[in-house]
Amino acid sequence: MPALVWSLIENQDFRLMRRCNSWLPPQWVRIWMLCATRGGDGWLWYTLGLALCIFGGEGRFQAVGASFLAASSGICVFLALKRWIGRRRPCAIASHAWSTLLPPDQFSFPSGHTLTAFAVITPLIGHYPELTIQLSFCAANIAVSRIILGMHFLSDVIAGALIGAILGYLSKGLIAWVA
Repeated sequence: MPALVWSLIENQDFRLMRRCNSWLPPQWVRIWMLCATRGGDGWLWYTLGLALCIFGGEGRFQAVGASFLAASSGICVFLALKRWIGRRRPCAIASHAWSTLLPPDQFSFPSGHTLTAFAVITPLIGHYPELTIQLSFCAANIAVSRIILGMHFLSDVIAGALIGAILGYLSKGLIAWVA
């Protein structure tokens, strides 16, 4: 049964990959996706963390600390999972119509950009619920960009979002318990 489920997931992943890899979107979509994926490289989260440390009000250090813990543990998790699972990236399987972006490593599952994005935003949303829409928009755009650019399959991104959100939730709870 698990083999059948995985086969269905892979079939849908490959179908979406072929559509994304052959799609030639308007220039503004290409720029948007490249900017979103570059935002997920880390500079966006470092800038946000610094801004919150300066202007974040009461509880800012707990919020940033929980995000840092979640992101750090997320990096360890996705690096281990990528090596263990060893799934090839869509861009290594089929050529892309327009994206020439080079992947940061050779493995696809789970999406590290997506995992980190959701690991960072989950504790922040708990501390700053008024930023839910903005933070979710950033994380979702990073996740979608990874698919559109041919770096990841849909299942990689879904797994990354789920793992990241769980790590973010656990980190927020741990930091609250310690403090």
